[in-house]
Amino acid sequence: MTESNADVVRRMFAAFAKRDLEAMVATMGDDVEFLPVTANLTTGGVPYRGHEGIARYMQDVEEVWPQLRIYPDDIRDLGESVVVIGRVRARGGGMILERPTGWVFKMSAGRIVRGNVYGTPGEALEAAGD
Repeated sequence: MTESNADVVRRMFAAFAKRDLEAMVATMGDDVEFLPVTANLTTGGVPYRGHEGIARYMQDVEEVWPQLRIYPDDIRDLGESVVVIGRVRARGGGMILERPTGWVFKMSAGRIVRGNVYGTPGEALEAAGD
């Protein structure tokens, strides 16, 4: 049975929750591009690129957000895109963040090739055209 794009994204979120880099990159294309909120604090808003970039992202998460939990409550498979509506709870560097969030993942050949995190679920849905 072929794994759906939504299942791939679920696996990625599960791997992130365990901080399992190897399992995360297994869900991603070699040239993956990921633009999370953390990039605003660490890279000046430049996306993390490739598997090496994802490894750097995980290091940055540990430094910026020692306590970061994400809750992917609603995963919508739109074919070439997967939209995730959920919540994020983070603490670090004197900051506390707790809010609804949206993610959009572009998929190709059953792997994540691009991911963007949005400040609100509505922004994610709009970006995905849903």
